[in-house]
Amino acid sequence: MLVAAATAWITPAQGIAPAQGADAAVSVALVDHAGLMREVARHRGKVVVLDCWSTSCPPCVQEFPGLVRLAAAHPDDVVCLSLALDYDGVGTPEDLVPPVREFLERVGAGNVIIMLAAEEADAMYRKLDLASVPAVCIWRADGALAVRYDDDHAAQSLGRPFTYDDVTATVAGLLAAPR
Repeated sequence: MLVAAATAWITPAQGIAPAQGADAAVSVALVDHAGLMREVARHRGKVVVLDCWSTSCPPCVQEFPGLVRLAAAHPDDVVCLSLALDYDGVGTPEDLVPPVREFLERVGAGNVIIMLAAEEADAMYRKLDLASVPAVCIWRADGALAVRYDDDHAAQSLGRPFTYDDVTATVAGLLAAPR
């Protein structure tokens, strides 16, 4: 289920659109896991980058502008999605929209499709098979998951934490590959 954080419902057929431009006001949509996966699938034919993060995660906040730069660099070939995993079951997910929106507007994320998990973070971590954030998933244009950057992947394959330089290099490789 997808719902706009303000008041309107967004159906899966409509999907979620970025606010159109880095300076545009940021729109935040609440999604459950099924809605998130529908949004990813909706962009088949393009490389899809999903940044899973939280406002309470300093490395997430530090690296997030990399997603904004990536979206600006490839507006036609790459779809950049953001999933804030801030909801911990206290209050409602809607309560978290203002601080998430404020951060995203501050970093100019108007060219990114912004989502906030409507399910508790622990449940979303399990469903996404994540131990923690930050995490970035990248899908090929054919819809297959190309790579998931998280602490485990980075430790095993890179021997260090991943950065948006790693994400950008992966995206560049996917865009250069024959389709």
